[in-house]
Amino acid sequence: MPVRLGVNIDHVATLRQARGEFDPDPLAAAHLARLAGADQIVLHVREDRRHANETDLRRFRETASLPINLEMALTEEMMSIALSFAPDRVTLVPEKRTERTTEGGLVLTSDYLNLVRSFAERCKERGIRVSLFMDPDLEMIEKASKTGADQIELHTGPFSRAFGSNAEAGEFQRLMGAAAMISQLDLIVAAGHGLTLFNLPRILSLPDLEEVNIGHSIISRALLFGLQEAVQEIRTLLFRPYERGQR
Repeated sequence: MPVRLGVNIDHVATLRQARGEFDPDPLAAAHLARLAGADQIVLHVREDRRHANETDLRRFRETASLPINLEMALTEEMMSIALSFAPDRVTLVPEKRTERTTEGGLVLTSDYLNLVRSFAERCKERGIRVSLFMDPDLEMIEKASKTGADQIELHTGPFSRAFGSNAEAGEFQRLMGAAAMISQLDLIVAAGHGLTLFNLPRILSLPDLEEVNIGHSIISRALLFGLQEAVQEIRTLLFRPYERGQR
């Protein structure tokens, strides 16, 4: 099967928040993404509500016809919101007030691992799947397999920044090794952060990759070419290896 595409609409919400009014509507963006072939909608409700918020999440749950992937930090407030709205999936990410975007993967200390395990059990009771946003760190990935999560989304930011440079090969090999370990641990392999039309084809060669999540690149191209065109460009790439019988 082709790799699933999650479209992150956070940047649509960021533009809305710049004026503190109603436009552009992230829900409208989600519907356009669906029409263009997206498989899920991703939104990150941050502690400071700099873009998407729980009102967006509620509206999505009530009206959107695609699965919702809620990116969230593991705080008491966000755990309560997630369990209340019950999105199809939650992706746990580290979160810092001062960062522009998520800067790295989760670090699973003993205390944090136990907290993730407890939250994953509560999510399972509500029918919510759990994904962990992780660097391609084999030690951390091995720990992640003990949390009860069903998916690991590999942080492709360092690879994306290195793309086209001498550092690209090393970053890609880290991702290859991590993807192979995730699959061996019987977890779903996903990837996201910094992916574009240009670097995505190489990411699609990761072993057993099932899902990619893309936001900034799609929304940036949408400003020039339209949202449906931007999503369809990515969908075309996802289907090419499938049509050639490579997957």
